Amino acid sequence: MDDALRIGAVASLLGVSADTLRRWERDGRIAFERRGGRRYLPAAELARVLAGRRGAASSARNHLPGTVVAVQRDGLMAQVDLACGPHRIVSLISREAADELGLEPGVSATAVVKATTVVVERS
Repeated sequence: MDDALRIGAVASLLGVSADTLRRWERDGRIAFERRGGRRYLPAAELARVLAGRRGAASSARNHLPGTVVAVQRDGLMAQVDLACGPHRIVSLISREAADELGLEPGVSATAVVKATTVVVERS
């Protein structure tokens, strides 16, 4: 019985794009099998990847996957602009965190939003 999944199905399960998975493969973070020019991921490899992602668990419920479109580093801080679907998310984080995460335009990232305050804007 074949337990391998095609790259599109894996992308849906992980909440990332197929392009992200191809980058992960180039970086050695995931190992696909090639069959007739198509990528398949064995179930055991998917389980390994999922287990590795468990360490990033949080109580925040709003996870918005996107792509970094700009990073402005200045002194101790960095402004990170993400395109998350039709939304633009801007985050101010430490420069050290931006550097450790390797945040640069084109990199896939997820905005995790947890707030106790709601800002009201004028329409």
